[in-house]
Amino acid sequence: MVKYTEEELNKILEDHKLWLKDKTKGSRADLSGAYLGGVNLSNADLRYADLSGAILFKANLGFTKLEGAYLGYADLRDAFLNGANLRDADLSVANLNGANLRGANLRGAYLFKAILNNAILTNAILIGAIFEENE
Repeated sequence: MVKYTEEELNKILEDHKLWLKDKTKGSRADLSGAYLGGVNLSNADLRYADLSGAILFKANLGFTKLEGAYLGYADLRDAFLNGANLRDADLSVANLNGANLRGANLRGAYLFKAILNNAILTNAILIGAIFEENE
């Protein structure tokens, strides 16, 4: 498990921002398997980032742009995702136990086998969200 310093994480976010504007510059954020417990990523732009298997326990992801991000197997227990944009994100087998998803956009999100015990979904947008595997 990788644990990034604040400086390293900021560099990854800057490179990702460049990549989002022009795929020939910067690089897509690969935070797969990273330990990001308690980190403040509020308002960050992590669209299409790879956060698979990341530990985001009690992380602040309020109003973070996570559209199309891969969060499969991520640990988002007690994470603050208030107002986050998770449109078309892959949250398969993610642990969202106790997560605050108040007002989050989960339109088209893939939540197959996601754990949502005690999650707060007040005013969350769930149109087109997929909670089970299509056969």
